[in-house]
Amino acid sequence: MSNIHIQVEAARSGIKPSLICRVPSGWVVLCDMQYLSGYCILLPDPVVPSLNDLDRAQRAEYLCDMALIGDALLEVTGAYRINYAIFGNSDPALHAHIIPRYLSEPEAMRLGPPWSYPKEVMDGRMFDAERDRELMRRIAEAIQERL
Repeated sequence: MSNIHIQVEAARSGIKPSLICRVPSGWVVLCDMQYLSGYCILLPDPVVPSLNDLDRAQRAEYLCDMALIGDALLEVTGAYRINYAIFGNSDPALHAHIIPRYLSEPEAMRLGPPWSYPKEVMDGRMFDAERDRELMRRIAEAIQERL
């Protein structure tokens, strides 16, 4: 069972601490790494290997949900843009990274992919249920207003 399957099961059962909310195509969770505040993951439900395993309507719904989450992040975080990424290389199950980008980032980092940050920066600000509770509530409200 992949990490994505485990996360979806935890979201379904309501025991995932970083769970933000349900959307039509799956679950929105705050990423473990919060070096870019508001960094989210969209987990599909049901889990499939890749975007190509969804039919046309399911693809449209999943991609629309990604953009909707991005809209909510723009509103809540004050980010100047959102980066979207779907890889599935190390964990071969569909999941999308939705990453707010900030003008306050160092220019060398801001102009590159979000993974251009040094590992110690990425690992230096991990999800914290207490600290991130209000942010998650605000993101959930912004998403729900758009559904």
